Amino acid sequence: MSNTQIQIEAKNLTIGYGDYVLMKDLNFSINKGDIFIIMGGSGCGKSSLLRVLTGLVQPLKGSVFVDGANFTSASPATKDKIMQKNGILYQSGALFSSMTLGENIAMPLQLYTKYSAPQIKELVSLKLALVGLAGFEDYYPSEISGGMKKRAGLARALALDPEIVYFDEPSAGLDPVSSKLLDDLILDINHSLGTTIVIVTHELSSIFAVGNNSIFLDGASKSILARGNPNDLLRNPPNNTILEFLTRGEGKNA
Repeated sequence: MSNTQIQIEAKNLTIGYGDYVLMKDLNFSINKGDIFIIMGGSGCGKSSLLRVLTGLVQPLKGSVFVDGANFTSASPATKDKIMQKNGILYQSGALFSSMTLGENIAMPLQLYTKYSAPQIKELVSLKLALVGLAGFEDYYPSEISGGMKKRAGLARALALDPEIVYFDEPSAGLDPVSSKLLDDLILDINHSLGTTIVIVTHELSSIFAVGNNSIFLDGASKSILARGNPNDLLRNPPNNTILEFLTRGEGKNA
């Protein structure tokens, strides 16, 4: 069996809204077990691409394949089945403020599994412990820090043991220490569970710390300007745009 099994594949993908095109004819693949970074300048379409990959928005053209199945053109029932294998961590954590952390994490288990209430309670405790929040079941989102909210959101994203987890700017709004803790958690989940992880970010420290594969979206050409391991791109930048981005405009590579 190949060690580079393709799990997600974008074919001739054009994304945008109405007549406005953000990116056109994108072709890339994400291997099982990758920590895949989608990077690029502000407004180039990174988050829009993530919405297409997760099925929240239809592309203007092209298709997304997940484990060989055409996710884009799938029936609602098939699409729902594929989406249950995915977890998503939004920028803010997107926790329901009127529910405790335990209730937030229990919700997908109640909706999509046949576990009993005691089993769900046990799983909620396990997921919170996995992200370093053991004992926080009865806390409300307003009672915890921003970094803890991100981790609680991740616990909910992991509730159904997804094969793929998508992150939208996971370090946004976090201090450097909290950001580093989240990076370490992402690596732990990837290594221990084999979860494929897709991250939209422009946080360079995170990009270099966790990413083993990437694409760089270029707003000017509306295309992929570079692809590969971010650390390799820093050592051997294919063009000046990549060098400027990966060195914060200093123009000096490793």
